[in-house]
Amino acid sequence: MDTPDQPQLYLITPPEIELSAFPDLLARVLDVHPAACVRLALSTRDEDRLLRAADAMRGVTDARDIALVIADHTLLAERIGLDGVHLTDAARSVRHARKTLGEDAIVGSFCGGSRHDGMAAGEAGADYISFGPVLASALDDGSHAELDLFQWWSEVIEVPVVAEGGLDTDLIRSLGPYTDFFGVGEEIWNTDDPVSALADLIAAMN
Repeated sequence: MDTPDQPQLYLITPPEIELSAFPDLLARVLDVHPAACVRLALSTRDEDRLLRAADAMRGVTDARDIALVIADHTLLAERIGLDGVHLTDAARSVRHARKTLGEDAIVGSFCGGSRHDGMAAGEAGADYISFGPVLASALDDGSHAELDLFQWWSEVIEVPVVAEGGLDTDLIRSLGPYTDFFGVGEEIWNTDDPVSALADLIAAMN
């Protein structure tokens, strides 16, 4: 994933989807709001469910020339020929994923709010680094990726960066000058009209 001139959309699926309905919803969203990449980020560890979901998602993304990556399951990504993998263990699996999937695959790394982990993942060969959540909350230990991390990254590091987790229009406006991609997921899927909800967020990116 190359560094874009202005922030682009990186769409993240919900952790649970209804396979009979979600691909059509995803298609409607992408027809209105093209994305640079879609991440299949299901919570299930059922291999058959993941394979069927990946096949369905790929039909949508391939038709629109959009990259599709899967969260964590490097071997599944290789097996079914996805565009890459999004790793959630910071830098620990980056080299293995790169060796397994090859140089042309997308290998992304989620690094929470850790500058050190982000640098290590970049040095290991990650194509992008994802920081988040960007919204402070009482969830987990309360840690989040702050604005100054993105500011520093944009000044010092060339590896593209994704901001995700708890995005709203104000955060997008603040992070826009320092962020290459916005990872949008449950912010829209939890609404009655994901297309409209995403339109509001995209307006804040520009």
